[in-house]
Amino acid sequence: MADEKLDQRPSPDSPESAPIVTSKRQRLSDIFTIIASGVALISDGYFNNIMTMANVILAKEYPKQYTATVKTRVSNALLVGEIFGQVIVGLTCDYLGRKFAIVTTTMMIVIGGILATASNGYTIEGMFWMMTVARGIVGFGVGGEYPASSTSASEAANEHSLKNRGPIFILVTNLPLSFGTPLAVSVFLIVFSACHQAHYSTVWRVCFGIGCLLPLSVFYFRIRMLNSKLYRRGAIKKDVPYKLVLRYYWKSLIGTCGAWFLYDFVTFPNGVFSGTIIASVIPTSSKHVILQTAEWNLLLGSLALPGVFLGAWLCTIIGRKNTMMLGFSGYLVFGLIIGCAYDKITKIVPLFVIFYGLMQSSGNLGPGDMLGLISSESYATSVRGTCYGLSAAVGKAGAAIGTQAFTPIQTHLGKRWTFIIAAIVGVLGVLVTYFFVEPLTDEDLSARDSRFRTYLVEHGWDGVMGEADLKALADDGQVPGEGIEHETVLASEK
Repeated sequence: MADEKLDQRPSPDSPESAPIVTSKRQRLSDIFTIIASGVALISDGYFNNIMTMANVILAKEYPKQYTATVKTRVSNALLVGEIFGQVIVGLTCDYLGRKFAIVTTTMMIVIGGILATASNGYTIEGMFWMMTVARGIVGFGVGGEYPASSTSASEAANEHSLKNRGPIFILVTNLPLSFGTPLAVSVFLIVFSACHQAHYSTVWRVCFGIGCLLPLSVFYFRIRMLNSKLYRRGAIKKDVPYKLVLRYYWKSLIGTCGAWFLYDFVTFPNGVFSGTIIASVIPTSSKHVILQTAEWNLLLGSLALPGVFLGAWLCTIIGRKNTMMLGFSGYLVFGLIIGCAYDKITKIVPLFVIFYGLMQSSGNLGPGDMLGLISSESYATSVRGTCYGLSAAVGKAGAAIGTQAFTPIQTHLGKRWTFIIAAIVGVLGVLVTYFFVEPLTDEDLSARDSRFRTYLVEHGWDGVMGEADLKALADDGQVPGEGIEHETVLASEK
């Protein structure tokens, strides 16, 4: 029967009792991996965006202690942690497997979230330092989710539905990330109302604590998941030829790293400080500034979501590369409209929020959707996590720089310039994408692995590609079937 067919059997060098994996077990694992990746990535969007309203609350609760410097430090802590998480976990998921990396990131998010919720100190400044460290731990976890979950989702989608790999990947990566914004604001509004628009300390602590529940909800499925067939066949466990990797992928790395840097330079500070931006255009005479800020921010986050679905639809019609350039062009159009008409448009808050949301939505349509997809499809399985993590880390470095520069830009150039600079970045994004991103298709990822393996062999590499021991769980103690080739590949035998 088809369900009894085996995808994996012991190597000749392995003990006869070496465990095996059935096709049925692998298919179930692929489905749960896709779902669990999406649900867990909501926590990244949630923790990134809960700080939007927490900034407003903390500024009201601690007007003297929560200075611009402290606010930037607390906000940037997540980014710094993400950079380390993306690079380290990117390497880890290539060397030790997708499952090990995913379980590790889940634990880091939960531990960091608990510590952030319990932030305290002998002084208010001490409390903010504990919050900074805790958000750094959360950042390491959510940063690691990028290469760990995204590579797993891409490889699982490749096996489950090749023709729809792009849309599936987007709907379980960027959609949860983007949905984190309205979810975070919705949670804030519920908690804020339950606390009678007071008790600010309770509000931000509860909001931080709820973020821990998101990764825990799929923790069981993550423990039970298997590494993908692509990984078991294409992993390089030792002696990775990084010089050859750079020679082979230098152009793609410039494209994914450069475009991600530009995208996060604009989108992250505009997301983190959107509450501050919206609060600044609400009349100061209003008695419910915090509530109105949250409500407008919820609308802003909701307006950004349609771009995710439009990008998922377009990526198979006009291609990944063209979709990303289209999204960057939206930064140019809406950034210039808001920036040039800032004084007039901010007097009409609904109009300002709509155009602001359209700018964010165009970001989701293009680089928001495509960067993860392109970074997961451009590189071979053996270095997918490493190259994906590096690209995302460079992006988060752009986010950290953008967040750091956000306040000085507003102070010295004026608030309109945050949007004019977004338009300039849009032009640069189009250029980087055009010259350095290759036009990708729905080609099976195993074909890329084969070409990369051929290149390595032709240039003298003679290492092992594949999991040599092939240790995996078996279903019901079934024995290996016949005609199934061992998935360990010696590159020297190519």
